[in-house]
Amino acid sequence: MRRVGVIGTGAWGTTLAILLANKGFETTLWEHRAERDEAMERDRENRDFLPDIPFPFSLRVTTKIGEAVEGRELVLLVTPAQRLRENVRAIASSVAPDAILLCGSKGLEIGSLKRMSEVMAEELPEGLRERIAMLSGPNIAREVAKGLPSAAVIAARDRAVAEAAREALNTATFRVYTSSDVIGVELSGALKNIIALGAGACDGWGYGENAKAAFMTRGLAEIARLGIACGANPLTFIGLAGMGDLIATCASPLSRNRYVGLEIAKGRKLDDVLAGMKSVAEGVTTTKAARELAERYGVEMPITATIYAVLFEGKNARQGVIELMLRDPKEELDGTHGIINS
Repeated sequence: MRRVGVIGTGAWGTTLAILLANKGFETTLWEHRAERDEAMERDRENRDFLPDIPFPFSLRVTTKIGEAVEGRELVLLVTPAQRLRENVRAIASSVAPDAILLCGSKGLEIGSLKRMSEVMAEELPEGLRERIAMLSGPNIAREVAKGLPSAAVIAARDRAVAEAAREALNTATFRVYTSSDVIGVELSGALKNIIALGAGACDGWGYGENAKAAFMTRGLAEIARLGIACGANPLTFIGLAGMGDLIATCASPLSRNRYVGLEIAKGRKLDDVLAGMKSVAEGVTTTKAARELAERYGVEMPITATIYAVLFEGKNARQGVIELMLRDPKEELDGTHGIINS
């Protein structure tokens, strides 16, 4: 495997392209806007999303999406979740039949409520559907790009696909594990962004470490309940894609979803916060989809329901906290039998 294509020039897509190029892969990064393509090739860095991280010699940028994927043994899709379908559709006829398609997008599609691997499978030729793999974990893009020690997990239905993708990405500073639990890895990566919104608000209000730790723990319980109902392996939620990613996203000052929560705690309106961001805070749209998915499966998710009410129904955020605290007391492990029995 020597040729790689990356679809998506946000911070994470650019980071993965740099990582692969630094390993010696001939790497092509697709950018749909000509002016940004020209700027990145001229500056040899992505000044919008990853400033001061230079591009390796073997990394080039193109505006031609077919050129980015044709003849590539590995294709990475790292786009906002709500744009994944259109991008997969655009490359479907150009991807080699033996290519591996590795997705780093984290979210649920609005309307269909489908996970990203399900969206991909619907748009790809049948022969490529078993070549899909999902990348997740506690990966703040800038830290990975700077070569700070990090770890991730790649999930695929086909073990050989996961292992081949792992071999491509694994480095001395980016340790990659494999998993067969595609559902759990995907839902962990998507749903933790909802909890990060609330964690940011906790920090913004100065509620302290006790409150934030409790909030994150109960948030993980919600993630696990929905994941188990959807067929995930319960143990995935205490792994890198679950607890690991939750900790990083709720704690890091570089977390976009935590930032949104911080700004809402200041009294800013959601639309104003989002309008001032260059990157997408996936937790906002994921909150909508997760609430619907929970209703479909009959899963209780009070934190998600409260965050939805704050974001989209005008609920007072502090009142939401009070209502969560005053819910009927219960056994801590209530509803988590899947984890206990595993």
